[in-house]
Order: sequence, then C-alpha cells, then structure tokens
Amino acid sequence: MDKIIRAVGGGEFIKMSVITAKDTVQYANLVHNCSPTACAALGRTLCAASMLGGMMKEENASLTIRINGGGTIGGITAVSDSQGNVRGYAVNPFADLPLKADGKLDVGGIVGRDGMFTVSRDLGLKEPYIGSVELVSGEIAEDLTQYLTESEQVPSACALGVLIDTEGNVKAAGGFIAQLMPGAPEELISKLEDNIFYMDQLTTILDEDGAEAVFAQVMKGLDYHIVGEQNVAYKCYCSRERVSAAVASIGPEELESIIGEGKDITVSCQFCDTTYEFTVDDLKKLLAEKNSEEK
Repeated sequence: MDKIIRAVGGGEFIKMSVITAKDTVQYANLVHNCSPTACAALGRTLCAASMLGGMMKEENASLTIRINGGGTIGGITAVSDSQGNVRGYAVNPFADLPLKADGKLDVGGIVGRDGMFTVSRDLGLKEPYIGSVELVSGEIAEDLTQYLTESEQVPSACALGVLIDTEGNVKAAGGFIAQLMPGAPEELISKLEDNIFYMDQLTTILDEDGAEAVFAQVMKGLDYHIVGEQNVAYKCYCSRERVSAAVASIGPEELESIIGEGKDITVSCQFCDTTYEFTVDDLKKLLAEKNSEEK
C-alpha cells in the first residue's frame, strides 16, 4: 500500500514528508503506456502533487501541478485531493531519450527547461491560488524546490525518484519534502544539508529499506518523530455525469454540428483512459438541456 508519512525533527524546526508510490506510479504507467523516461517524469510529478495535496487542510480542496518545459513529452499534469490521492497524464507518454552518461533516465531532456512549473490550489473559493516559477532543470525535484522556496517562501529540500526495471515496470517510486520553519539555527540547516548530500540514492533506499529509512538518513542526528501517516492511491473522479457536462460545455453550435454528422462519439478520460459512449440521441438530449438552461 502506498503511503505518505510525516515527521518533525530538529527541535520542531524541520517538517518532513516521505511518500512511497510504487503502485500509484505503476498504475499510471500501465494506463498511459508510458516509455521508461516518461514514466519517471510523470511518476515524479505524481509524487510531488500527492505530498503537496496531502498537506492541505481543507477537506474538499484539490491541487494541480502543471509542467511545460518545451520538451518532447509536451507537458505533464498531476492532480491531488487533500488526502494525497492523485491522477495525472503526460501529453506524449511515448517520449523517450537514451540514458544519460551516468546511466540515469534523461527526464530533464524530455521535459525541457524552457517553461514554467505551476501549482494551482483550489480551496473551493471563487478563484484558485496559482503560483509559478521558471523551470530550473526539468528534473522536477529541483523545480519543486525552486517553487516552494520562491513562490511559497518556505526554504525546502526535495527529492523524487522512479526506478524502472528491465521489463519497463516500476520497481520503486517516491520522494520527500523537508521544510525549514522560521528561526531554524544555522548549525541545524548545515546538518540537514550534509545529511542530504551524503544520503544513498533515494530509489535504492525505497526499494531496499522503505520510507522509514529515508527519514533515518535525512534526519540523522536531528531527533525526529513520526506525527502522521496516510494511505494514498491513483484515484480518478471521472463519471458519465462529469463527462456529459464537459461535452455539453463545447457549446450548442458545435453540438449541432456533431449531431448533424449522425455518428455516435466516444470520449476518453485523460487521467484514467475510461471511455464513455454518447449516441446521437444522447447528444440531442444534452443539446436540449443546454438550450433550456440558456433560456
């Protein structure tokens, strides 16, 4: 079961979240038929959205991360509810590149860095809160760090990783966000930085030892304790009613044009690939309802 674990340490000056998301990312991998590199890019974004979404206190809130760096993946979207359940997609899930010289997947290469990292929080108010920063590397963790530090004014350290096996399946996935509270002493900051610099590779820790071992390495010598844990999963909220509303929203003229062709249509959810069939009669009913609402 995938989960987010939270801890505080360093005399309450450090708040840290760790996510393990192997099943979540593998589900996305299968739904979208991703290349290994695209799976890593989408998986990292899903992990980031889940951790940020799970930090929201409003029960019905949602959080969306959008990344568009001009690379061949064409953009990534990930949406989380306030329980950390996520869904997402890449515009071009087949984008891929050769491994980098160090043997790692070239996520930054397919994402690109000529663009923005945008976070939108919908708290149920009239307008969502939106913050954006320019992409740093397209590797996602560095871009998330930049966003938290610049847009939200919270000094942070982040790591995200997806380990793909030779069959193209997800062997490990997850990440962490460590945030410094105001007044954190310099020696504590230095200790945290050293711990992160010398820690083992994130996906190796997650694969071999689990989330608790991430805390042990990042918060080594900083006297931490676990304060919360929640299960998370890939969860799509699409339904026929929601898709019907989306179809109706294209406008009466466009609906009339589709009806005039006399063919049934199929609409697929971008997030889970579920398909919804609409007959000509279904479309006529939607048009009648739309016209009735506008009178």
